[in-house]
Amino acid sequence: MYKIAVIGGPDTVIGFKALGLDIFPAREEDEARKAFKSLTRPGQDAEYAIIYIEEGLAKPLAADIARYKDSPSPAVILIPGKDGSLGLGLSALQSAVERAVGANIL
Repeated sequence: MYKIAVIGGPDTVIGFKALGLDIFPAREEDEARKAFKSLTRPGQDAEYAIIYIEEGLAKPLAADIARYKDSPSPAVILIPGKDGSLGLGLSALQSAVERAVGANIL
């Protein structure tokens, strides 16, 4: 069975635990990078179909995340942190729609 993971600041991810998602609290880029690499490691027993990452931590991991933009699994989705959105998630969504449809319909 596939799982869903959330990487972000402790204040951001704690609510997702109540929903049954696996949480990976990360305060800094290095912690987020370690968590992301462990979740996307080939041959891993527990496969994650969806990985939510807080926008503030996703920005420095852009190159790592970009490797999965065209693969069906895991879907990497950027979410706003407790301080609000940086606009990265919406930008990624617009880019994905343009690739799929051929035009920006948003």
